[in-house]
Amino acid sequence: MSMVLFTIATYFAYRISKKAYTKWSYPFLYPLVIAPIALIGLLSSFHVSANEYLHASKVLTYMLGPATVAFAIPVYKHFHLVKKYIGNILVSITCGTLIAIFSSFGLSELLHLKPDFILSILPRSITTPIAIEVSKEIGGLPTLTTVFVIMTGIIGGIIGPLVIKGLAIKTPIAKGLALGTAAHGSGTNKALEYGEQEATFSTLAMIFAAWITFFWGFSLIPALMNFVHLH
Repeated sequence: MSMVLFTIATYFAYRISKKAYTKWSYPFLYPLVIAPIALIGLLSSFHVSANEYLHASKVLTYMLGPATVAFAIPVYKHFHLVKKYIGNILVSITCGTLIAIFSSFGLSELLHLKPDFILSILPRSITTPIAIEVSKEIGGLPTLTTVFVIMTGIIGGIIGPLVIKGLAIKTPIAKGLALGTAAHGSGTNKALEYGEQEATFSTLAMIFAAWITFFWGFSLIPALMNFVHLH
C-alpha cells in the first residue's frame, strides 16, 4: 500500500510543479526544485525515513532504465546529422568537460577544500552512475559526488535556458550540446522542451561527456592532484 501511495505522491508532486513551471516559468518553480521540497515536507510530516521512501517508490527508479534507453530513439531518427557534425560534437563536448573540471578545480583551490572534497567535486558535470564510478576510482566520496551531480543538474536546468537566451544561441545542435554537457540528465530533460533535435544532441553530449570525463579520471585529474601536492 505504501508503495502505491508514495509513487502517486511523487508523480503528482512532479506533475503539479511541472504545470506551475510551464505556466509561470519562474526559476524557483523548476520541478526538480519544487517536487523534492514538497516530498521532503510530506515525509517529515508523516515521519517517514528516506530509506522507507526509496524502498516504497522503487518502481519509479526501475523506470529510469527504459527512460534512458528511450533517448536512443531521437538519436536514431537524426543519425544523419550526428554523422555530419560528429567532429564538432566531439570537440565541443571535450572542451565542455575540460571547462567543468578546471572550473571545479579552480573554485575548490580558491576555497581551500580538502583533497577528498576536490576529488568528489571534479566529476560533477556527468550523469550520476558514471560520476560515482569516476569518484571511486580517483579517491573521492561517491555520496558527496552524487550531491554535487544533482546540484549541477538542477542549477544547469534553471540557468541553462537563461544563458541560451542571453547568448542568442539559435541552432538546435548548439542548444542540445550545451545543455547535455553542462547539466547531463536534467539538461536533456530541458532540451526536450525545445524540440527533438535539441534532445538528440543533449543525449549525445550526456553520453560522450560521461566517457570523456571517465578518461580524464585516469589522466588529467591525477595530474591536477599531483600539482596540488607539489605546491
